[in-house]
Amino acid sequence: MARRVAVIGAGVSGLSSIKCCLDEDLEPTCFERSNDIGGLWKFTETSKDGMTRVYRSLVTNVCKEMSCYSDFPFQEDYPNYMNQGKFWDYLQEFVEHFDLLKYIRFRTTVCNVTKRPDFSETGQWDVVTETEGKRDRGVFDAVMVCTGHFLNPHLPLESFPGIHKFKGQILHSQEYKSPEGFQGKRVLVIGLGNTGGDVAVELSRTAAQVLLSTRTGAWVIHRCSNGGYPYNMVITRRYLNFMAQVLPSCVLNWIQERQMNKRLNHENYGLSITKGRKPKFIVNDELPICILCGTVTMKTSVKEFTETSAVFEDGTVEENLDVVIFTTGYTFSFPFLEEPLKSLCTKKIFLYKQVFPSNLERATLAIIGLISLKGSILSGTELQARWATRVFRGLCKIPPSPKLMAEATKKEQLIERGVMKDISKDKLEYITYMDDIAACIGAKPSVPFLFLKDPRLAWEVFFGPCTPYQYRLKGPGKWDGARNAILTQWDRTLKPLKTRIVPDSTKPGSVSHYLKVWGVPILLASLLLICKSSLFLKLVQEFPLTSIW
Repeated sequence: MARRVAVIGAGVSGLSSIKCCLDEDLEPTCFERSNDIGGLWKFTETSKDGMTRVYRSLVTNVCKEMSCYSDFPFQEDYPNYMNQGKFWDYLQEFVEHFDLLKYIRFRTTVCNVTKRPDFSETGQWDVVTETEGKRDRGVFDAVMVCTGHFLNPHLPLESFPGIHKFKGQILHSQEYKSPEGFQGKRVLVIGLGNTGGDVAVELSRTAAQVLLSTRTGAWVIHRCSNGGYPYNMVITRRYLNFMAQVLPSCVLNWIQERQMNKRLNHENYGLSITKGRKPKFIVNDELPICILCGTVTMKTSVKEFTETSAVFEDGTVEENLDVVIFTTGYTFSFPFLEEPLKSLCTKKIFLYKQVFPSNLERATLAIIGLISLKGSILSGTELQARWATRVFRGLCKIPPSPKLMAEATKKEQLIERGVMKDISKDKLEYITYMDDIAACIGAKPSVPFLFLKDPRLAWEVFFGPCTPYQYRLKGPGKWDGARNAILTQWDRTLKPLKTRIVPDSTKPGSVSHYLKVWGVPILLASLLLICKSSLFLKLVQEFPLTSIW
């Protein structure tokens, strides 16, 4: 059984990994190359240290109730969507509450992580680190790699003919911190992701003109949903996930397109998805307004650059450009690992459930946080860490390495032959993935059981937002406060909004009008389908009716 665990990185994934180690009576040592916690959430004025940091104006895309650690809710007066400073404060509170700071070694870079000669028997690793020029070596029973997605800026200059002739300023969004210095300039932003949209909107307030170039287009999601409730809390629900699994994909796509264009006709704004491209979503409340006001102009992909201009695929030319900002994402790597493990870990298809490398005969190395979820990454990485530490202790098992390698290799071959689509790079469905990992540790909530034992809670679990607290209701790591956290989640959502009380105003409900109307029929239909499963029948047989009364 593993005892000493090396945790690489003290960002959101690393912090939850430290705590999960402690929860499982393991001994974590976290190595962080900067001088503080938070990873990319710790704002700095420059990026001279080579680390990716948030820009000053960044606001979270996922609301607080959906993006907290599952046993540590945000304070009720925290805003639903936070700037980077407020979110970093929350991380600091988390560290102080669980006393994690003493397990972190700051200004320490991990140089090498290699198997020990007796790895096949012990599963142990040699970890070489460097602190202020001094090297150290330690032996660890397990390693948790928490370095995330955003390591190396992806700057595809070779894909843009003439870019080296361009005389203006060229930079990657990693270098962008604030709009100062861009006053009165004509700026071209390349890439329509969350960062590209944010940078374009912010620069539109100071620059003379902002051009936003995209190859694919994107669906633009607003943080505020119908009724003024946080968007994530409205759409991330078990009954909707259940319906999505039942309905044909063509019907779902039609519903989605109709809903997205109801608030904003994406074609009119030059935002619609290019035919044949996969659906892509960004969160941005102001981009449509900027396009409407003309401060941001949407453009197709760039064909080539000249010394002062850009020629686009549609034949249009934009002259007198001063700055080109590439918001083209990042690449991830594991420079401290040895081959072939280093290369294999960069292929998600060879990571069992996106966590464990398939080629290790001992499951003592876990990649935490290398996931793309349609929801909170923080919540997903925490659940990964809970599972990984249980595996380290020998309390959870995963399939043997030969079987995992054979399955992954077969999938890779089918993808290369065009028989199968490579979905390893797609965003994962939030509830489906979370339930999958939770089931591995016995923490997946049982809705039928809850309807028998606690109908009020069951209603919120099935029809309400799938908040992280749901994965603390049962199993290892069960938290006594989970039930109350679920039942009071709307109170914490509305609390920061109630700064002006209007006398005799109608109290907003926590459930939308449509849920009130259709909730009971959907519940009955869902229960009928669930009742048909042998699992439910077995549960009823094992659960004495006398215990209900």
